[in-house]
Amino acid sequence: MSRALLTIILLVVSNSFMALAWYGQLKWKTNTIIPKWGLFGIILISWCIAFFEYCFMIPANRVGFKDLGGPFSLVQLKVIQEVVSIAIFVIFTLVFFRTQSFNYNHLIAFFLLIGAVYFVFK
Repeated sequence: MSRALLTIILLVVSNSFMALAWYGQLKWKTNTIIPKWGLFGIILISWCIAFFEYCFMIPANRVGFKDLGGPFSLVQLKVIQEVVSIAIFVIFTLVFFRTQSFNYNHLIAFFLLIGAVYFVFK
């Protein structure tokens, strides 16, 4: 497997944990136990989930970074990460928050981000 593909796969897994840690707690309001823990409890659970985000994000950056033998510059890594993050967020939102909707302007904004990736690599 190429370092570029491995980097992207690690970023996808990392950002999946990130979306769950950052936004999953917004669905926990329906749970009968977790809301009783208060904000500190929610933060603690989110940190535990975010631990796994870091377990994939750090290797993704190390595998992908050009100075460590990877194919991407630091700027390229960051732009790829942002696009992956938004793509995962959209999927996460559509799956877990079915009441949310996306409009054409959201789609246009996503394509502009894809354009940003194109220009970063030029």
